This record gives sequence, structure tokens and C-alpha cells, in this order.
Amino acid sequence: MKKTLSRRARLATGGAVLAAVAAGTFGTVAANASAPEAAQDSAVAAAPAAAAGKRDTTTSTHLTIDAATEAARAALKAAEKEGQRVTVAVVDRNGNTILTMRGDGAGPQSYESAEKKAYTAVSWNAPTSELEGRLENAPNLKDIPGTLFLCGGVPVTAGKAPIAGIGVAGAPSGTLDEKFARAGAAALN
Repeated sequence: MKKTLSRRARLATGGAVLAAVAAGTFGTVAANASAPEAAQDSAVAAAPAAAAGKRDTTTSTHLTIDAATEAARAALKAAEKEGQRVTVAVVDRNGNTILTMRGDGAGPQSYESAEKKAYTAVSWNAPTSELEGRLENAPNLKDIPGTLFLCGGVPVTAGKAPIAGIGVAGAPSGTLDEKFARAGAAALN
């Protein structure tokens, strides 16, 4: 005669079976993960390293953190001389922020604006005041993520190639922002 299990008993039995299967699977994974280090090291050592040739690579120049700091301080000093409260951002050739200095009393919007102006200047290797005019012929440029086509960003170059961007935001006009950004760039020469 066949005995029928209650719903509760079936659930308990099914749960126990699942737990056993899971424990067995975990034990297998754990056993594989704890293989001797020597075996793991030999597997890694057996993989050959790929070597790139000279024609497969490029070398680029980057602004040092000391130079970026010098440029940002020069821009802040120029702004302070004129009683302006600004934020200065310096980005590398790839648009990555090297540093941002928010001057005393600079508005909260100035932080992001300075970074975007610096990014825009280095991306097009041109001052953002010059780039503003390009919007007339190509208004979709403003839709590129991370850019800001307002005066206040200047590129830093080495051998005519852009290596960094300096962006300033917070003065009452973009013309002043760009004047201070240029002061920062000039400190590098």
C-alpha cells in the first residue's frame, strides 16, 4: 500500500532535496576554487604575452598634476584680482578631470560648468568662445554629452596637439571666465 505525504511533508522533503543539491554544487565549486596555487600559477605562466609593435602604439603627452595645479591657481588668482568668485577645472587630453578648484564663494553651478567648458575646449582644441560660433552652422553640437559651448574654456597644447583643457565658470560673463582660463594656460609657458 502506497502512503501519500501531506502538502507540508512534500514541501519539507522538496526543500531538503534542493538544499542537498545546492550543497553538492557549492562543494564542487569550492573544491575547484581551492586548487593548489602552483597549478594556478603554471596555467597563468603558460599563457603567452602579446607584444605590440611600434606601429601599433602611440605616445601622448600629459599635463602633470603639479602643472594642472599651477594653472588652476593662476586662473583663480586672476579672478580674485578682479573680485570674481569662480571655479576652475583642468582636464587631460581624454577629457578626464585632473583637478577642480572651487574658489571661495563660487556658485554651485560653476563646478560642473567649469569641467564641461574644459572638456569642450580640449575635445575641439579650440577656445569655447570660438566654438560658440560653430553652433550657428551645426546646432546639434550642443547635444554632445559633457560639452558646454559657452565662453570660458581654453585648450592647452604641446606641439599644436591638445594635451589638456582649462575651464572657468562663475564670473558674470563668459568673456571674463575665458580671460581667467587664459591666465591659467599662460602660467604654463
